[in-house]
Amino acid sequence: MVSFEESVLTFFLIDLMKGTIALFLVVDPLGNIPIFVGLTKNVDEVKRRSVFRSAILTGLVVLFLFTFAGQQILILFGISINSFMVAGGLLLLIIAVRLLVVGGWHELSASPESVGAVPIGFPLLVGPGAITTTILILQSSGVIVTVFSVLITFVIVWLILRYITPIFKILGENGSLVVTRLMAMFIAAIAIQYIVQGIKNLI
Repeated sequence: MVSFEESVLTFFLIDLMKGTIALFLVVDPLGNIPIFVGLTKNVDEVKRRSVFRSAILTGLVVLFLFTFAGQQILILFGISINSFMVAGGLLLLIIAVRLLVVGGWHELSASPESVGAVPIGFPLLVGPGAITTTILILQSSGVIVTVFSVLITFVIVWLILRYITPIFKILGENGSLVVTRLMAMFIAAIAIQYIVQGIKNLI
């Protein structure tokens, strides 16, 4: 017979896995690799790593802000959890469709020294989709799951950025586009799940 503690741990791990996968898919570091390489092509390897550290720090700060203040923000604007789930799901669905059609973000022009925080950290790594997903994880699974989901996601992002040159050589631009479109399909499925759940709760 499964104990209460084991049941709680099982549900926690399931929620953590779902939250981490959802957030990683939306952040989409693999699909954005060509853009990251393009934005840092005029800097040496040491400077590139510094740029990526700045990007990761920016992304973490933004997501943790919404992790710990997300509920207060919803209350401030008088938005119910279920309404936000529907709206957030619709936003994620739009993002997924855009990724499927366009294949990712258009490259932004910026100086190599300034691209770490903006645009790599925000909005490429952490944009509206990642913020929405973070708040939705917070509402459905709680603060602890959300914090760990963000941390695990950004550890993976750090590893990808740390070894971005060999990864880009393996994937190439076409490979990155394929990865982006595959992830977009999963994002669309997650978005529909949020929409359906939110509508059910509203009814």
